[in-house]
Amino acid sequence: MLRNFVDDFRRRKKARREGYGRDITDPNERRRSRRYLNYADHGILRRFWTNFGEVAPGVFRSNHPPHGRLAAYKSKGIKAILNLRGTAQRAPYLFEVESCAALGLTLVSVSLTARKAAPREDLLALFDHFDTIPRPFLMHCKSGADRAGLASALYVLDNGGSVADARRQLSLRYLHLRFTRTGIQDHMLDLFQDRQSTGPISIRDWIRTEYDPEVLSASFARKRFLPV
Repeated sequence: MLRNFVDDFRRRKKARREGYGRDITDPNERRRSRRYLNYADHGILRRFWTNFGEVAPGVFRSNHPPHGRLAAYKSKGIKAILNLRGTAQRAPYLFEVESCAALGLTLVSVSLTARKAAPREDLLALFDHFDTIPRPFLMHCKSGADRAGLASALYVLDNGGSVADARRQLSLRYLHLRFTRTGIQDHMLDLFQDRQSTGPISIRDWIRTEYDPEVLSASFARKRFLPV
């Protein structure tokens, strides 16, 4: 009985949370969307905590920046934002679109996941953005720990860095915890390193021709004794 009550409470809470944060044009809904951004999406924490770092010359990473931080980045020469959270029509994306338009920043988006193996097409889209995005640019996810870490690691590998160099982008310094389910990002680097030991191959070619998210997921599950 208690379990049913708790489950029902959680469903209702989730339904209420999902019911707003989808419109920033109507004044009342904009206020609700702002509350969603600040509290449900933890935006209030990101006003003070940036998780900012330099990946390479002209390439930076952080958590999801609010408008004021985007303006500061623009003043320091940043030309573009690579959003790794996708384009779901919710407050975080809607406000970012508005901010980038107001500031004259180029915004490009791709959807990555923190706890699951990314589909091949999403990773290839990420590489396409690396090729075309104006520089200097900043990439971000929500907290700047996992998806930003993976994208940064792939950028390092794509630009001639070693797997050891790439692993520094997935570290405790950015609050990435490899012993959790987000360790699937580290396991991806493990598999790529294993493949490199059999012969040279670029990260792009590996992802394009050999990477299989189902194989990665199953291998990671076996490693952690998780249900596949």
